[in-house]
Amino acid sequence: MKKWSGIRPVRVVLMPLLLLASLVLLGACAAKPEAPQTAMSDARDAITRAEQADARQFASGELNEARGKIKLAEDAIAQENMEKAKQLAQEAEVMAKLAMAKTESAKAALVNQEMERAAKALTEEMDRMGGTK
Repeated sequence: MKKWSGIRPVRVVLMPLLLLASLVLLGACAAKPEAPQTAMSDARDAITRAEQADARQFASGELNEARGKIKLAEDAIAQENMEKAKQLAQEAEVMAKLAMAKTESAKAALVNQEMERAAKALTEEMDRMGGTK
């Protein structure tokens, strides 16, 4: 009989603690997830930088895709689907960075072409000057 009486106080203390822990866990699961503000901000900044670098001219498809994904992310936030919103925002950032890279590449190619034209013109001018002496 004494054996059972020693267990009862443990139950009295342990059961409320388990109940409290269960309630805390349920509360944590039920909490509304926060919007992915950092991912959204990073994506918007990348889009802005791409626009300022003239991505509209050189990589409009990628830039438009980035804008579309950020819009879908905003819609996902409105529907409280924060995981999807974060994923879409990250995809928007990647597309904006791709637009920026394509823009920089296209601009570099244009500079290279201009330098080749200038070098060719200089060579032609030197040939003409050398031929008149």
